[in-house]
Amino acid sequence: FFNKEGDFNNLTAAAYHKKTHLLVTGFASGVFHLHELPDFNLIHSLSISDQRIASISINCTGDWIAFGCSGLGQLLVWEWQSESYVLKQQGHFNSMVSLAYSPDGQYIVTGGEDGKVKVWNTSSSFCFVTFTEHNSGVTAVTFTSTGYVVLSASLDGTVRAFDLHRYRNFRTFTSPRPSQFSCLAVDSSGEIVAAGSQDSFEIFIWSMQSGRLLDVLAGHEGPISNLSFNPMKCVLASASWDKTVKLWDMLDSWRTKETLIMNSDVLVVAFRPDGKELAVAALNGQITFWDHENAVQTGSIEGRHDLQMGRKELDKITAKQAAKGKSFTTLCYSADGQSILAGGLSKFVCIYNVKEQILMKKFEISCNYSLDAMEVCEHRSLFFISSPPQDFSFDRRKMTEFGSMALIDEGGGGDEGVAIPLPGVKREIRVTCVRFCPTGRSWAATTTEGLLLYSLDSGLIFDPFELDIDVTPSNIHKTLNQKEYTVAIVMAFKLNEKKLIQEVIEAVPSSEVDVVCSSLPELYVEKLLEFLASAFETSCHLEFYLIWAHKLLMLHGQKLKTR
Repeated sequence: FFNKEGDFNNLTAAAYHKKTHLLVTGFASGVFHLHELPDFNLIHSLSISDQRIASISINCTGDWIAFGCSGLGQLLVWEWQSESYVLKQQGHFNSMVSLAYSPDGQYIVTGGEDGKVKVWNTSSSFCFVTFTEHNSGVTAVTFTSTGYVVLSASLDGTVRAFDLHRYRNFRTFTSPRPSQFSCLAVDSSGEIVAAGSQDSFEIFIWSMQSGRLLDVLAGHEGPISNLSFNPMKCVLASASWDKTVKLWDMLDSWRTKETLIMNSDVLVVAFRPDGKELAVAALNGQITFWDHENAVQTGSIEGRHDLQMGRKELDKITAKQAAKGKSFTTLCYSADGQSILAGGLSKFVCIYNVKEQILMKKFEISCNYSLDAMEVCEHRSLFFISSPPQDFSFDRRKMTEFGSMALIDEGGGGDEGVAIPLPGVKREIRVTCVRFCPTGRSWAATTTEGLLLYSLDSGLIFDPFELDIDVTPSNIHKTLNQKEYTVAIVMAFKLNEKKLIQEVIEAVPSSEVDVVCSSLPELYVEKLLEFLASAFETSCHLEFYLIWAHKLLMLHGQKLKTR
């Protein structure tokens, strides 16, 4: 049919709904058609993107159609009868390079190489605003302490401030000479904005209030890789490829307070939340911890081996040798300051205990074997008989007596032979930024696989009391007489009779309220709060119900707020 129309070559995706005889076809131009079969009656046609439609799916009733456009990272759900969008989402269509949590942990802001700044809701995982003012890749993003202002630095030579009330770019900070900004920091008051340059080796300081350039800090002899403000004092730490970390005192006219000398190029610095310790990650794979007040190193972690991955297809050296070039490119302290989260050019994100300087846990962010160097096979042998140790993380089938097949040019001479595949044909995985949530209950990472969220609270909503017991009023009274108050409350909510729920709750002694609230499954906490809200209107037991509400919110308020 489409061949006759002359569109067949552009057809990229199709889906058919049996019940409604609906055929949906997507094209390389971003247009989709709805036809009714078998007569091929065109119902309607619409352009949803300027990129090819990669996939189509229809829901079971045939009302909603989902489209995926991989080129721009678009996901659309279209209701064809009312001709309206049910859902419209778009991610970064290039790598995300930076992220930051809002102070209450409700939102995440991300910056990408596509020049976009996106703000996401952590509970729904949807992006609700996108800022497109930057003309080049965004290198760093952060929230101010109020949580209503987002700042972003870019290679286009600007630092922009966005207002989350009106969704507008209300400040643009620039340097006297155009500079490519590689990093960004804002002080705890939200009044001082600092950005580091990767071409002029300077740090620029602006006033948020007036937008004026206050100072230019010179002293580093290499590109500025990272900036961090001390949360408790007016001190700025700057990391540079010149193998130093400098501490600048804002109250002393931005003079250099201290210079910490490292053994290798410094990639990232992070202050502990109490401001008393500084963590520094360098190119040699080490994380060092400093008492910055006295310029004394207090500890170090050798993290290189924790980042080790498999051997790449085109590597001429073993995975063990390749690991020597690995390093952490992003660091973040946990909310309590006892652990540190680290990620880099690897599929692993590591959590270390700062005091003991040991690895607590390693997270594998992807198990996608189509990515390069993903196959890791640890091989340890006590002895070898006439054969040298082999690197089992590499695909042995591609090894010949001449070396790796992947490195052999199969071209017939001339211009046709290509020795090495084009960059991006087989992507390598990496972690660009990790951040702990201020609540301490979750952390997020921007990776080549997307924005990933890890949480302690995600699996807690379940119902452990769904046993074989018949939930009847008589059984509830029996349980109540046995003083099993939590079970009785859960059973009452399952039966969902208001009078019975009231009777059970009022039978709990006030001294037992604390115990019952702490052992109540999370699923019933919200139900109980809803019941209390309506009971306050009518009940004469005001203080008793206030005790319930107070205990529930004290114990479960944080989890409820994050949802």
